Amino acid sequence: MAEYYLAVDIGASSGRHILGHLEDGRIVLEEVYRFENGMEKKDGHLCWNLPRLFHEIKEGLKACRAAGKIPKSMGIDTWAVDYVLLDGEDRILGNTYGYRDGRTKGMDKEVYKIIPEDALYARTGIQKQMFNTIYQLMAVKTQEPENMEKAEWLLMLPDYFHFLLTGNKLSEYTNATSTQLVSPETKQWDYELIERLGYKPSVFRPLHMPGTVVGPFSKEVEEEVGFTCEVVMPATHDTASAVISVPALTDDCLYISSGTWSLMGIENDKAICSPESRERNFTNEGGYEYRFRYLKNIMGLWMIQSVRHELGDKYSFAQLCDMAEAESDFPSRVDVNDDAFLAPDNMTEAIKAYCRKHGWREPETTGQIAAVIYQSLAESYAETVREIEALTGRTFPAINIVGGGSNAAYLNQLTADKSGRCVYAGPGEATAIGNLAVQMLKDGKFEGLAQVRACIYDSFGVKKYEAR
Repeated sequence: MAEYYLAVDIGASSGRHILGHLEDGRIVLEEVYRFENGMEKKDGHLCWNLPRLFHEIKEGLKACRAAGKIPKSMGIDTWAVDYVLLDGEDRILGNTYGYRDGRTKGMDKEVYKIIPEDALYARTGIQKQMFNTIYQLMAVKTQEPENMEKAEWLLMLPDYFHFLLTGNKLSEYTNATSTQLVSPETKQWDYELIERLGYKPSVFRPLHMPGTVVGPFSKEVEEEVGFTCEVVMPATHDTASAVISVPALTDDCLYISSGTWSLMGIENDKAICSPESRERNFTNEGGYEYRFRYLKNIMGLWMIQSVRHELGDKYSFAQLCDMAEAESDFPSRVDVNDDAFLAPDNMTEAIKAYCRKHGWREPETTGQIAAVIYQSLAESYAETVREIEALTGRTFPAINIVGGGSNAAYLNQLTADKSGRCVYAGPGEATAIGNLAVQMLKDGKFEGLAQVRACIYDSFGVKKYEAR
């Protein structure tokens, strides 16, 4: 009888419950539940609706029971940087802000009054992004100091959901590194830095590695969903889970975890915290078994997702790719990492405005808008390859794209063409597979990461794109 493991993978726009089991030496996936997600306006800010998300988590668990497939263990991964502060009675203090909220404007300057930007990077190895938790907490300190004072715990969002399921509060390493408050040397919170910034050190509890058992469901959850199982920490940062499942990842292969964001990089044994690395905006996020995900955050498919939504979702992504390919000669380009595209009121208008401002021909049709996005994204990927090679002194002849974006054949071919590298695409469900892989490793189904990656390759394969 099959033993099932459950990955709950929650992204910024949707979440899904994916069961996995081993069959004839291969990993088999089954999606049992899916739900929508998104930031909501509250008190003039962009926030997450955590009660609704936890309700959806439990509904997905009920779907497992209804299917007669009770998981042996489960784990939750989400995006990075967002968190909750809890008081002594485990109540959330203030709003649960989303990373696209604008309240962090100017908070970088407040942080740099205490520690200069170059010194901060040398100390943490994490790239500057205005939504990093370090700047979010400075906003709490300056705008809501009473909440910082009342706080007893800080939990990243997947840790909070694990707490709601089990009653146990544990903090996981990979997601914590995105806060810009973890030392790449000790692999724990940098308490000296935290004290200097005026944050409350006692709320930052010891970090645990993926594979740690959080505990069984609480009695309350067990009664509601109709069964119990063990909650095991995956790599709770969705990109860390995705990188675990990159089947072609070797010392001479780059990866792109392609979704709302595109995370492009390599795996390293040590963090690269040089001034050159900081100037090129690379980051050293924590990975499985203390590997470092040396990568750059690229805006990714957020832009085309936003345009599609503005069009009333009447086109599929495959159709948008076809329309872009038909306009492949359209000359205009944008900097996909420009802040103008982080959270515009209208992405289509933001792209047009950027083109006007920078002297490019303004796109008029949907196909031209899509062409600008896909061509610009592929060129950003190609530039990032060159940067990684310059920073590491190494050569990378191949790129393995995983995640939902790996299904975009047109973008895959563009990436191969513009980078001059061989592109491998797949698997699409990389994050969920990486989540499941940690649970299976913890359960002794595999001897180590290399064996898991070999199994993933055998189970899902890759598509190959050669530069033309």
